[in-house]
Amino acid sequence: MATLTERRQRKRRVTLLDLAEDLGLSTSTVSRAFDKDAVIAPATRDAILKRASELGYAPNPMARSLITKSTGIVGIFVTDITNPFYPEVLTKLTAGLQSIDLKVMLTVADSSEDADDQLRLLLSYQPDVVLVLAAVLSSEAIEACRNAGTPVVFFNRRPADARALGVTCDNVGGGILVADHLIDLGHSKLAFVAGRADTSTNIDRWEGFSSRCVERGIPSPRKFDAGSFSYDGGYRAAHVLMNDQQPPEAIFCANDILAIGLMDCLRREYGIAIPGDISVVGFDGISMASWPSHALTTVRQPVEKMCTFTIDVVRKLCQGKALKPRIERIPGELIERETTTRGVKA
Repeated sequence: MATLTERRQRKRRVTLLDLAEDLGLSTSTVSRAFDKDAVIAPATRDAILKRASELGYAPNPMARSLITKSTGIVGIFVTDITNPFYPEVLTKLTAGLQSIDLKVMLTVADSSEDADDQLRLLLSYQPDVVLVLAAVLSSEAIEACRNAGTPVVFFNRRPADARALGVTCDNVGGGILVADHLIDLGHSKLAFVAGRADTSTNIDRWEGFSSRCVERGIPSPRKFDAGSFSYDGGYRAAHVLMNDQQPPEAIFCANDILAIGLMDCLRREYGIAIPGDISVVGFDGISMASWPSHALTTVRQPVEKMCTFTIDVVRKLCQGKALKPRIERIPGELIERETTTRGVKA
């Protein structure tokens, strides 16, 4: 542990007052130099910014927020970052938000159990907007955001709250695309491998898939619960499928990483040929799904359009605009690769 003398010898953080005294200017003049919209002589601004860089000074955004009533922070809240879909989304969202001069604060909750507590911690940093990805929030947590005056935007989630604002892939429509694709190939014994049962993405994909099968006159698909949107979940689900007395001809997995885990198990432990013996479809369109080792047929989410919509909504909210509640649903696209083939009729 450092001694008192050693702590005193450490370099002290340069403050706005230090910079102003060094330059012989008022603190208000120096402060304006860091506000791109403030009126200040260009030469004075340049001199202040140059000296600030030399001294290692950077404005304190939290202190500045007391004056502007805005932190310029977008809090992104997730509980599942292991699904490869979300790191890909986070990269695009972060770049887009930074391009409009917003700062991103990522908060990851270990599980749904501590999600509410972690959200309240995020709110203590006074973000201008909270963006919810891959998380299920309680009504109490959402109300805490409203009480704090912090708008919430949902990404790829369809909360039950009628006042919600956000964007999602048309997951019901995506499930219909998969059902039509497999039925058109001649398959009639279908199965669905579910992820987390409490997520709107899982519920909607199953709804579209199962209802379309019934509409097309084939038996309702059998549902198998993987318990999570994960590789391990898909691997475990494959064992359950193979022990079932009525093995399917084709399987729709609630996301790509589930499908990849399932296929690896079927091939390695049971010698199942895909698509020769069983057709498999995923959902999301992650980069990994296109790898030659997987070549997975999938429904690609319209990530670019979803991110563009989200960034525009966040920008408007940060500008203080009032937006009507809505969940924008954008259609996905079926990408046919090498894991589906025409069924063999007896």
